[in-house]
Amino acid sequence: MIRVVGDRMEVSGPMLMSGASALLAEGETAVAATVVDVDLGGVTEMDSSSLAVLFAWMRTAKAGGKALRLLNPPQNLLNLAAVYGVAELLPQH
Repeated sequence: MIRVVGDRMEVSGPMLMSGASALLAEGETAVAATVVDVDLGGVTEMDSSSLAVLFAWMRTAKAGGKALRLLNPPQNLLNLAAVYGVAELLPQH
């Protein structure tokens, strides 16, 4: 689930392959409009598709002249990013 408050997008619940398309689309719309901060503190589950979604949101932000900041990234996300060798690409605040 995504909730937008000003320039902050709060993501909660699972970020799994089964819901990746919906999260991708909803998040891209929010990022293109106003979002620069992505708070992942409410995320309950993640898999590798969450990295793909986050990187797509980052590309959308960059195309709009913005840079995303990830707030409260779950340890599972950081572990996945390390395993795939992309940890340094995540924009943490």
